[in-house]
Amino acid sequence: MGVDLGLDLIVVGSANADLVVAVQRRPGPGETVLGSDTSVLPGGKGANTAVAAAKLGARVALLGAVGEDANGELLLDSLRAAGVDTSLVRRSQRPTGVAYIFVTPDGENSILVSPGANSALTEDDVDLADARVLVASLEVPVSTVEHAVSVAAERGIRPVVNISPMAELSAGTLAALDPVVVNEHEAAQLLGGADVDPRGLLDLGPRSAVVTLGARGALVIDANGTQRVESPQVEAVDTTGAGDAFTGALAARLAEGSDLVTAAQLAVKVAAISVTRKGAQPSYPTAGEIAG
Repeated sequence: MGVDLGLDLIVVGSANADLVVAVQRRPGPGETVLGSDTSVLPGGKGANTAVAAAKLGARVALLGAVGEDANGELLLDSLRAAGVDTSLVRRSQRPTGVAYIFVTPDGENSILVSPGANSALTEDDVDLADARVLVASLEVPVSTVEHAVSVAAERGIRPVVNISPMAELSAGTLAALDPVVVNEHEAAQLLGGADVDPRGLLDLGPRSAVVTLGARGALVIDANGTQRVESPQVEAVDTTGAGDAFTGALAARLAEGSDLVTAAQLAVKVAAISVTRKGAQPSYPTAGEIAG
């Protein structure tokens, strides 16, 4: 039984404190490189997705876990400030997850995640609220995500999973997804080669797929074919969390009843704006900014 929170989306995923350091270049093996002062910002794929959707006006809850520590409070404060319902976020004895992020002058990043409390989220924690769309990503245990997708499918909630970081999902889980969301590198891993036709993603079982292409936009793939959605051209400052912004915006628009191409058209705009600002959650635009 789920609780009735009057939601458009429920997000199953991680909440991390992002420790961000600007560097001129990434260190090589055995090398020390000096960077900027460390910024501590709210992040995590689940929390980012929830905040991105909430800032667009969607009614969103996060089902996740944080520690009984200052980073946990940082995450809860950011979620609540964006309008995300946190009643389904459990507190764990493990520390809040942390992402160590190096950002180079071109806006690209390298990320190492210490999952912490995110790893404590179990199948027993999955008690889905009434919602139109379920969105999940894989910085929490895969078994928990697969259980959430199964429950969502049984209850008529549209399941969307961003397979990031890369992990193997069961055939049953893949068959329920509408869509599966991956970037072009993850698509290549799933299909076994960079030159493989992305339409092959549907052969894995999902009803539809979206492949994000960074500054080049996204591909929407379904039974009707493949359609390219172009992204606005911007100067990137920090790409951290751009994929999560895309997924949150995509899901928010799907919950409104839009078709997948229309949802992707909003998502590329949201992601493009996000990379022009530093950080993840603080960079996400509101509905007013998109309209203006």
